[in-house]
Amino acid sequence: MSTLHDRYATVGKRDFAAAIEYLLESEFKLVGSHRVIRMIAQAVMDLHREFYPESRRLEPGTILWATTKAGEGAKVSWGKRAEAYGTQMVQLPLVTKMEIETRMAPGRGRDPRDNRRKEFRRDVATAVRLIKSAAEQGGLLSGAELSVLMNRSLMKVHEYIRTYEQETGEALPLKGYVLDMGSSPTHKGIICRKMEEGMSPPDIARATGHTLAAVDNYLGTYDRIKVLLRKGFDVPTICQVTGKAIRTVAQYLAIVEQFHPELLDAAQRAWMDARRKKNGARLPATEWSRIGKSLEKGGTPASTGAR
Repeated sequence: MSTLHDRYATVGKRDFAAAIEYLLESEFKLVGSHRVIRMIAQAVMDLHREFYPESRRLEPGTILWATTKAGEGAKVSWGKRAEAYGTQMVQLPLVTKMEIETRMAPGRGRDPRDNRRKEFRRDVATAVRLIKSAAEQGGLLSGAELSVLMNRSLMKVHEYIRTYEQETGEALPLKGYVLDMGSSPTHKGIICRKMEEGMSPPDIARATGHTLAAVDNYLGTYDRIKVLLRKGFDVPTICQVTGKAIRTVAQYLAIVEQFHPELLDAAQRAWMDARRKKNGARLPATEWSRIGKSLEKGGTPASTGAR
């Protein structure tokens, strides 16, 4: 004979977790410990809560986004599928009240160039806000994700990031940078500058969001190139000895030019000037020097506008 307790016991078992357990047992024929099946059901429920949180928790202008989870599981390896990386759900402040207020504020005038500059600075601020917000929640945004979120081309997004990092000397925790997938000249410059200022590699790694191995790799290449310059090697030979591409060596030479200009001879300077002229470099040596001096003083260089 069933007791009063038995009659009520089944009421609380007709929930989502029980439905998952029944599905695993009946449809997928998962046989084994019921405790294991219950743990699987709980894991499914946890994923559902993470991917589909209550909308009331999200503030207006905030978007729920699935990105790469920071940590050891995010390490890059050939043949690794995108879904094999850890996923982190983050709430990104895509539109803020402050941004709306800046749009309401009148500009300097009717000059279209002023409007373009204002839009550029606003986009830079949005990109930085999204990147930092994701990082604070354990996620790593990529340039492609920013391109989709902001509805801007990937080239434009990279321009926003370069502008911010060149003006502030701060390395943004983007996925490609943190996992050392890219070859950003600005990140090389920031890491090498901090070393020149006397910061230790572990502190540089913490300050820039890079792994210690990545920092050691950057600094090791930087030191080798300085040694080769002291021996008078030309650029093609430096590429051969270091195994680095011309583009990468050129980036390191720009850093050397900023901190150790005496290591560059006339031929190497002529090579760099010719390369800048050919590529239409955005920042000539004088501009790099200006930014470097401003950073050393702890200030922020004046904006160079939308480049």
